[in-house]
Amino acid sequence: MSIIIFNDVQFDADNKTILNKINFTIEEGDFLSIVGPSGSGKSTLLKLVSGLISPTSGEILFNGKDIAKQDPIATRKELSYCFQTPYLFGATVKDNLEFPYDIRHEEFNQGRVDELFTLFQMDSSYLNQDVKKLSGGEKQRISLIRQLLFEPKVLLLDEVTSALDSVNKEIVEGVIQSLHQKGMTILWITHDAEQSKKYANKLMTIVNGQIESLEVIK
Repeated sequence: MSIIIFNDVQFDADNKTILNKINFTIEEGDFLSIVGPSGSGKSTLLKLVSGLISPTSGEILFNGKDIAKQDPIATRKELSYCFQTPYLFGATVKDNLEFPYDIRHEEFNQGRVDELFTLFQMDSSYLNQDVKKLSGGEKQRISLIRQLLFEPKVLLLDEVTSALDSVNKEIVEGVIQSLHQKGMTILWITHDAEQSKKYANKLMTIVNGQIESLEVIK
């Protein structure tokens, strides 16, 4: 089943075309790696998928319906976007992990938090840590845990391992691979040539705002 469809999508900003005539389809359960030079429009593509920005022209379908006509709050619960630079707020890690429950008016689920801490090889004592004292790798893992407390249909990853050391990179890759094996649809931007083909079944190359190629690699 097709979960994401781009039909002749164009995105302009500051009198410049960032993405032009973008057409592709993502099937449920796909793992798409997106590669290309810096400034080619990769991050813009993910923001369009997530609904953070709207296309200048063309149509983006999510679950068969125009994403622009869907409730953005409901859509963002199904499409989870993880940025290259993790953003944590409040004073403690727990402040960040309570937020997804607060916006859903649900009770904080300590069991689910413990499950994800184990998955990301972190101790539950991190809950009370000051976010300002966390390392870059710790911040990225906490950010991912926050996004996964309620598992989305689609996980959008914008170079989430690019600033991580080899240990943290391996941990995060392992979790992402596990999520895909369970059936989650994943779109992943990476500059790492080896990483781009390691887990994905499809590889998209974007150059100068256009899709140069879309290959099925597995």
